[in-house]
Amino acid sequence: MAANDRNNPTRAASSHSDYSLIEFIREYPDDAACLDKLWREKHAPDGHHTPCPKCKRERKFHRISTRACYACDSCGWQIYPTKGTIFQKSTTSLQLWFYAMYLMASTRCGISAKQLERELGVTYKTAWRIMNKIRNDLMNDEDDGSLSGDVEIDETSWGGKPRNKHKTRREAAAFRENKATVLAMVERGGKVRARHIASRRGPALSREVRANVDPSSLIFTDDWVAYRALAREYLGHSVINHSAGSYVIGDIHTNTVEGFFGNLKTGMRGAYKKVSRKWLQSYLDEYAWRHNAQRKERPLFDQLLEKAATS
Repeated sequence: MAANDRNNPTRAASSHSDYSLIEFIREYPDDAACLDKLWREKHAPDGHHTPCPKCKRERKFHRISTRACYACDSCGWQIYPTKGTIFQKSTTSLQLWFYAMYLMASTRCGISAKQLERELGVTYKTAWRIMNKIRNDLMNDEDDGSLSGDVEIDETSWGGKPRNKHKTRREAAAFRENKATVLAMVERGGKVRARHIASRRGPALSREVRANVDPSSLIFTDDWVAYRALAREYLGHSVINHSAGSYVIGDIHTNTVEGFFGNLKTGMRGAYKKVSRKWLQSYLDEYAWRHNAQRKERPLFDQLLEKAATS
C-alpha cells in the first residue's frame, strides 16, 4: 500500500465526515473566496454575468478590490453579495463567519460561544453574536411545513436537578412543573420539531401540537392526560402506558422522540451546562436542525451556507 501524501491530505473513505477541515481550508482560504461563493450563490453562478438593475439586462460584473462588492462593466452599478444576509454590516471577516458555520455544522453536540471565541480569536461578544445569528436566522424551521405520517410526541423538563431528595411525589411534581418544558414531535423516519412551551398541561401543549402536526397524521404518545384532548383531532391516536411499565407494544412506542431527547440533553449539559429560558428555543432549533439536516445527502455546512446566501 502506498504511503499517504503528507503534502496532499485527503478525507479517508471510512471517515464519517461529509466535509473535513482540510476541504474547508482549501475551498475558503481567505475572505475573497468566501465573498465569491456568496456572489455565485446569490447572483452569478458563472462568477461574472447577472442582470444589472440599472442597465435592465444581463451584464458582466467584476470584483472591486477595495470593497466587498461587484460592479457592472457597462454602467458601474455595484452589487453587495452580503446585502440581506446575516453578514450585512458586520465588520467580522467572512472567513470567520464561514468557519463558525462549519464548526456548528460539524459538531454533534454543539459548541459553546466561549469555545467559538477561542477558535475564531474574537471577543466573546462577537462570538456570541455570530452564534446567535446562525441559530436564529439559519437553523429555524419556519418554512418546513407541518409534520405528517406517523408522528411521535412527548414532553420533558429542562433544568437543574434538586439539591435535596423530594420527600413526596407531590414535591417532585411541583419541582418538575417549575422547570422549563420542552415538547418534541418526530416523524418516524423524518423530521423533528422541538418547542419550548409554557406548560406541559392543557392548551399550551395542545396548541403547539395542532400548529405543527398535520391532522391526517397518526400520533403516538404516552399516557400523559394532556394528550387526550388530541385524540379526536387526528387520524389515529395510539397510547403507550408508561405508568404501567409498558414501553413497546408492536409499533406503539415513543422511543424515537425519547432518543432525540437523550441526544439533546446529553449535548446541552456537556457543551452549555445551563441555558436560560430566554434563549432555550434557539438552542432547541439548533439541535432539531442538525437532526433534520443529517437526513439529507448534502454536507451540513453546504446546507447552512445555501440558506445564508438565499435568506
